Amino acid sequence: MTRKVSFIASFVLAILAAGGAGMPAGAASMLGSAQAQDAASQSAIARKIGTIKTINGNSITLSPESGPDVTVSVEPNARMVRLAPGQTDVKAAPPIQLQDLRVGDKVRVRGYASANATTFPALEVVVITGSAVAAVGEQIRQDWQKRGLGGPVTAVDASAGTVTISTASVAGKKSITIHTSASTVVRRYAPNSTKFEDAKVSTLQDVHVGDQLRARGDRSADSGDLTAEEIVTGRFPNVAGLIKSVDASAGKISVQDLASKKTVELKITSDSQLHQIPAEMAQRFAARLKSQLPPGTPGAGGNSGARSSASAEASGQTATGGSPAGGAAGGGMGAGAGGGARAGGGFDLQRMLDGTPAVTLADLHKGDAVAVLATEGTATDGSTVIKLFSGVEPILQAAPNGSQAMMLAPWSLGGAPGGDASQ
Repeated sequence: MTRKVSFIASFVLAILAAGGAGMPAGAASMLGSAQAQDAASQSAIARKIGTIKTINGNSITLSPESGPDVTVSVEPNARMVRLAPGQTDVKAAPPIQLQDLRVGDKVRVRGYASANATTFPALEVVVITGSAVAAVGEQIRQDWQKRGLGGPVTAVDASAGTVTISTASVAGKKSITIHTSASTVVRRYAPNSTKFEDAKVSTLQDVHVGDQLRARGDRSADSGDLTAEEIVTGRFPNVAGLIKSVDASAGKISVQDLASKKTVELKITSDSQLHQIPAEMAQRFAARLKSQLPPGTPGAGGNSGARSSASAEASGQTATGGSPAGGAAGGGMGAGAGGGARAGGGFDLQRMLDGTPAVTLADLHKGDAVAVLATEGTATDGSTVIKLFSGVEPILQAAPNGSQAMMLAPWSLGGAPGGDASQ
């Protein structure tokens, strides 16, 4: 949480320096006046953004997000202000004194450029409060939820500035074309992190088929296109198979992946989300898988009517499109998170899965069938479990090669960046 707050605060203060260019909706309005204030003396003026580490008289040690600490000397005539929640004009921000600064405050300092990158004479100090950080973070999160969508990448045309993704639901899949422009912010998750604040600035050239992508922007009338203001991508492998070993002391498991026939070593951390799919829910998923197999395939549904019925049952609805099986409308496949019902109607597979019972590493055993979403990892550090679902034996039996079991995906990027990819 501390790292997330630090990321949002740095993000806000960076916009103070940049005048709001490329900023997600909901935050740019708060800081839109900064550019005019910084217009003069661009060649002689420099800026630093970071967290106050120490204060000694008029000397501040600033810890930036990257690079060495910077010693800031606050000039006697320096302008010092504090941004309040919702404030949009730095000029109108209330003045503060040097003694009002605190270790841990997030600040942007502005002053004359120095030949020594680790020293900085400050003419202006802008402090952003914790409540202002929270307010901007909430605006960003809500905008991602309102105008964001995501799914696996199926095509990339960097020259045309477009990416095609496939969005999945129990109703089926739909292709959506994401359109980018020079102002679109593109970020990519770090290889072993699901934290949005760890994502690095990237380009469309770094986006590949099979990546997971989430974009925020304006959709077309038919929802087949989205003009993106911001994109975040990453590669999050799926593993489905049987657990070969569990090392609770090291926080590791090994899984025999059905698709690749390889043993995959996976780390489990405090951030890993472990769930068990109830038996009845797993059976319904399996029924849906069987209904989607081509006729004549072993295990496929016998006829179109049976396939339609199984698919409807798997989505928690009756074959006639009535209320979800087992009760009132909006219920869905049993318990948890509103049974997967979206606010305002519809069905949210992600929410339903996240509502399944939580388990711990101690609940996992050799021979258990699991479906896992993991980080990309590195050659030296391996992959880390983002989400793991046990109790998937019926699903793997319905899809013995493991590939169709990825109907549970995309789990990654299901929530709004600004949170975690796994939300």
